[in-house]
Amino acid sequence: MSRRLLLTLAAAMLIMVSRAHATVFQYQAFLDGPSESPAQPSPGIGYATANYDNVAHTLALNCSFSGLLGATTASHIHAATVTPFVSTAGVATTTPSFAGFPLGVTSGTFANTLDLTQASSYNPSYVSANGGTTATAEAALTSAIAQGRAYWNIHSQFAGGGEIRGFLIPLPEPGSISLLGLAGVGMLRRRRA
Repeated sequence: MSRRLLLTLAAAMLIMVSRAHATVFQYQAFLDGPSESPAQPSPGIGYATANYDNVAHTLALNCSFSGLLGATTASHIHAATVTPFVSTAGVATTTPSFAGFPLGVTSGTFANTLDLTQASSYNPSYVSANGGTTATAEAALTSAIAQGRAYWNIHSQFAGGGEIRGFLIPLPEPGSISLLGLAGVGMLRRRRA
């Protein structure tokens, strides 16, 4: 084989391999009562993560919460607010609650993965309002999350509209954190000089 043909084949293989690799977009939310709309006087807190795999079309969810004033009645992700990080929106994911979310408790943990190709991962009205297919609903949901226009909340007997909530925000990459640390060290060195 000629060198040119080998290079062409190698380039084609690299393109195919790079397309097969997923990108996992990681988000986090800090849930509390003051972040609800309207704000709630709850001492409850929570921390949640949502990791979106754009090739497997999954959303891996994890949540830990405690200190709620009422027993849990539902939990889900709402999208999309008109303005990032404020206001309210309809329920985008499973209704009335994520499958397996601990109900009837004031603290707990949760882990589950939604298959975003399945209608059961969404509120049916969210699918209808966003193109009518799971593919268009997935695109709308992941876009809302990426834009800061999606929030996770936990409803309870104390606050039926939601006791605690938090907007999903990108989780900093470990490399970014390291770079920030190095920049900080550099700034300190300059100040001392």
